[in-house]
Amino acid sequence: MSGRGSSPKLALLGGTPVRGKAWPQWPARDAEEEEALITALRDGDWGGFPLPNERSATFAAAFAERHDCKHALCVANGTVSLEVALQAMGVESGAEVIVPAYTFEATASAALFAGCVPLFADIDPDTWCIDVESAAALITERTQAIVPVHLAMTVADLDAIGSLAGKHGLAVLEDCAHAHGARWRDRGVGSWGDAGSFSFQSSKLMTAGEGGIVTTSDDATLDRLHALVNCGRQRPSAAEAVPVIGHNYRMTDLQATILEVQLGRLDRQHEIRARNAGRLGAAIEDINGLVNLRIDDRVTTQAIYQFVFRFDSEAFAGLDRDTFVAALAAEGVPADGRFYESLPVSELLRPDPARYPAWSEALARRPAADCPNAERAAYRESVWLPHQLLLGTEADVDDIVEAMLKVQRSAGDLAGLQTAEVERLRQARSAR
Repeated sequence: MSGRGSSPKLALLGGTPVRGKAWPQWPARDAEEEEALITALRDGDWGGFPLPNERSATFAAAFAERHDCKHALCVANGTVSLEVALQAMGVESGAEVIVPAYTFEATASAALFAGCVPLFADIDPDTWCIDVESAAALITERTQAIVPVHLAMTVADLDAIGSLAGKHGLAVLEDCAHAHGARWRDRGVGSWGDAGSFSFQSSKLMTAGEGGIVTTSDDATLDRLHALVNCGRQRPSAAEAVPVIGHNYRMTDLQATILEVQLGRLDRQHEIRARNAGRLGAAIEDINGLVNLRIDDRVTTQAIYQFVFRFDSEAFAGLDRDTFVAALAAEGVPADGRFYESLPVSELLRPDPARYPAWSEALARRPAADCPNAERAAYRESVWLPHQLLLGTEADVDDIVEAMLKVQRSAGDLAGLQTAEVERLRQARSAR
């Protein structure tokens, strides 16, 4: 059902929604994945040992080339990819690692798992990537690394980050979980730092259900990665032995089989998303109270994991962001608001002195700084739309726009509702 058949009354209040039909499916799949999996199934070589197994080696080489890196190594998921990348880069236990305050908790928890101390920098208010000046203010003699996150549909300022890291001798780990195929000044993300980390979790732009990969162009980093991921076993061609107690963080060849097919679709999907994102972004420019994130001119290929924009309640009769998101979802447009927390106040990141003594000691010396831009994004401004909404047609984009306009026209009908009441209405509608 398109907007032409919807009623003026908001769907959250019992009206007819703008959108009643399904969106493009995700994960995207067809006979190619099926045929590849059947071939792998019949071969019987399903696991990740020896590392890298045949299919994971083939996929990793193609992925590395796609991102202008010398090497890539497949791993179990996009959290352990961050953890082992920090260790393989030589970041020491107890060292401080600077991460943005607005990102998924795994960016910080992976540093903890690696024995490091995460410190939170605020974000740029226009791009929502790490603010380099905020990061610079956190640097001490204990700081050894910085982890810029390429968030949603933006790319962190890799030139400024590289300059800052070079000045202070910091390692750079790019968190590219949202940025498969993105390019900065026509060079792949994941190739600008000492290493890059990508996720293949179900919602990501490429997926095998789970999985991750680390990119690097440094041979020694690759040697340490192999040992860390493969139970301490050495890479056969390693220049020298790497004495570590490693984990089994290998990816299976069944996953790599799926990802080979997914990589082949990536460029075409980028083209479709980019075209539809352009149409949606242009429409948002004309809607009072909605603001697009700024995309740096140096982003020469954009990856759109989620279409994200800023919401201003004043243009919606004082409606808060979470009520706007609930109303939009009721109109048939999947949306999220508190997609990420501000990490300094996240309930998922509470220091346990017994388990993370270095972090607890660091917080005692220097409590987590206020990150007002991150808090404003997390709790008042951010609206996230999943990328599969942009894999359809112009008419699909127009439904998104009509739903936004409908909510704005009738925002006064929702003004004054309490959060609990909005949640009750949302659940009642979902139960129909």
